[in-house]
Amino acid sequence: QVQLVESGGGLAQPGGSLRLSCVYSGDGFRYFVAGWYRQDPGKEREREMVATINAREDTTYADSVKGRFIISRDVDKKSVYLQMNSLKQEDTAIYYCRVGSTPWYEGIRVTVSS
Repeated sequence: QVQLVESGGGLAQPGGSLRLSCVYSGDGFRYFVAGWYRQDPGKEREREMVATINAREDTTYADSVKGRFIISRDVDKKSVYLQMNSLKQEDTAIYYCRVGSTPWYEGIRVTVSS
């Protein structure tokens, strides 16, 4: 059974940094699109795409995080990362990793607050 193990996150001050990690246990990692998504449980807003990376290492970012967040992956470790810099309070959310069509797991809570 394919699993994703998400880690990282926590509390950061505005302007600070955090790094999220996600390890995929299945096969074919190198061929899948991997991405990070987020949802603020305190707001009535759908889960939004934060960043994705494909097999060619092409990346896409939400406009709200461009220039601040960096998505990357390590094929050998079947892992995908999200480096979050210059954090803002509006980045507060639960962040979810997805590889290919994996289901949504528990996510990682990120809180940006002074």
